Amino acid sequence: MCAFGISVIVSILLIGNCALAANDDHKRMNPSTPTNSSTTPLEADDPSTGPSAPTPDPAPGTAPQQAASQAGQSPLSFKIGAAQFTPGGFLDAAVFYRTKNLGSGLATSFGSVPFNNVVPQGHLSETHISAQYSRLSLKVDADLTPSTTITGYVEADFLGFQPPNANITANSDSLRLRVYWADVKHAKWEFLGGQEWSLLQPNRVGLSPSTADIFYTLNEDPNFQVGLIWARQPQFRLTYHATKDWAIGVSVENPQQFVPASVIFPAASLAAQFDNGSNSTSAASSATNTAVPNLLPDFVVKTAYDFHPGGRLFHVEAAGLIRTFRVFNTLATPAVTDSIVGGAGSINVNLEVVKNLRVIGDSFWGDGGGRYTIGLGPDVIVTPNGQLSGVHSGAGLGGLEWQTSPKLSVSGYYGGVYFGRDFGLLPSTTPGASCAGIAGFTCVGFGFPGSENTNNRTVQEASADVIPTLWSNESYGKVQIIMQYSYLSRNPWFLSPTSPKNAHLSMVYLDFRYTLP
Repeated sequence: MCAFGISVIVSILLIGNCALAANDDHKRMNPSTPTNSSTTPLEADDPSTGPSAPTPDPAPGTAPQQAASQAGQSPLSFKIGAAQFTPGGFLDAAVFYRTKNLGSGLATSFGSVPFNNVVPQGHLSETHISAQYSRLSLKVDADLTPSTTITGYVEADFLGFQPPNANITANSDSLRLRVYWADVKHAKWEFLGGQEWSLLQPNRVGLSPSTADIFYTLNEDPNFQVGLIWARQPQFRLTYHATKDWAIGVSVENPQQFVPASVIFPAASLAAQFDNGSNSTSAASSATNTAVPNLLPDFVVKTAYDFHPGGRLFHVEAAGLIRTFRVFNTLATPAVTDSIVGGAGSINVNLEVVKNLRVIGDSFWGDGGGRYTIGLGPDVIVTPNGQLSGVHSGAGLGGLEWQTSPKLSVSGYYGGVYFGRDFGLLPSTTPGASCAGIAGFTCVGFGFPGSENTNNRTVQEASADVIPTLWSNESYGKVQIIMQYSYLSRNPWFLSPTSPKNAHLSMVYLDFRYTLP
């Protein structure tokens, strides 16, 4: 953790020094040319033209939440040369309760809710207290030339790898990288490189990379909400701001072909060619994560337009995803490499229908997009002849967010994901073998008759949040209480006659948060 912290500080300082050097060079070449101050905030009606001005970290209850930069400069900001440094973050202490012993920690593992007849998890509840969601951030802004700006940003929390004894005595939670990127903006063009929220994830404003302008609900749960399409991953992104309200972007993002352990392969050698352990970095299966033979990066194209009827913000966007998958097919003679192309589309809206009341609607559908649904279902399956087949997946989310007063916000969301069944018949010499009632075969794939109850057809969640601000001061920050209730259910493709019809649980988060100014 110490080494990570040192590397973050060194990298941010290098960005600032680079900006300072470029600024000095420009002044020497053009001594009479005035330079723009990087501390000047963007106009409130022009949020989609690029990175937001230096502001403190967003916190639930801000009106509009995550969507517009707060006016003025953070009192914590300081300058080194021409670069403006803005530290941020919040202290977060959460009590959470679930009616089933899910055992996933603060972040909910939506796809593994135990059934009522599972012993003992289905008969026990769980209660924990955690400070892991506390966050640290640092933002650096500078002008390279009068028409070129650079922004560097790093953000981390404490939801990293957990040692076996983490919760016994010291609770030494590990620092975890969330986002870490540099963004250069010149005239109408913008280029970003680093780890950032996927361009596929819904925005609140334009195509801004700022965490404050990304939609991820107001929930306290670090996994947010079922139905939300999201990822944070390394990428290179190019954005063109055609107008102050219309932007077009394309990103090249880190790929990872994902097939969870619920999928049955026709040969064991095929399973090792997919990531199936990312949901638990402590699991032995996670050793395959870095060995996945990805063919090409994921490609995302997105366009967004912001309307301003009556001074309110109507955000509309459409995105497309292209992915590639491959396996080395050892079932063919001779063995060959098989590859396919998958894709998905998304249309999202975030509309301020009346002042401080926003309506959210997100959608997603395609083949091979399971990883972007928080890994709740597979990208692909391998058919009995060793070839790939993309799994149909869809997701949707609807919500309301209402800033009832400067001191109170309430919100509610409903979201769900769906995964189509995809399986085939593999000849078997095992006595009594059958698949879908056909003797002499076993089933391989996902969602087949007789499959494990981890083969989820749908997962759904309804959530409600109440967030009062107890105290706030522009110079000293704010204190909030975040209350979340969620009802979660999952429905597998196949259930035994003695099983309940679905797995479900309720969960409550009660959080105390102090946010830096």
